[in-house]
Amino acid sequence: MTGIRMKALVALLAAVFGAAVAQPADAQPAGDVSTIVMNAVSGRAAVGMTVELYEVSGDTQRRITQAVTGDDGRVSLIPTGPLPLGSYELRFQTAEYFRREGVFVGEPAVIDYAPVRFSITDPRGHYHVPLICTPSGYTTYRGS
Repeated sequence: MTGIRMKALVALLAAVFGAAVAQPADAQPAGDVSTIVMNAVSGRAAVGMTVELYEVSGDTQRRITQAVTGDDGRVSLIPTGPLPLGSYELRFQTAEYFRREGVFVGEPAVIDYAPVRFSITDPRGHYHVPLICTPSGYTTYRGS
């Protein structure tokens, strides 16, 4: 089977079964960093939250990019790699978001922003870092 026919078959299977199908060994992802934010107060996606991505090296932090979550609470911060190896921090602007939503966050805010540090160890890896938040707490995990 030719490479083109194999790719077409993989795409067809993915469409039929509605799930990701393993790509051939020579088709590796380019690497990406993304997130989804869920508002635990409303039980819905956090639409319009500002998320910043910083590179962290010792005491030095350098902002790489900033984006705003879409209608589904998702945002891609680095859509394609290869990704530079190292330490990173996502900063979710939770207080600003909840104030806009009319939710009391405290004065000053209990949590101004939610920082999440993680390491990129694979330049072609998929780094999806979800956040579930309220004005006074948050949780995260490595997504798929």
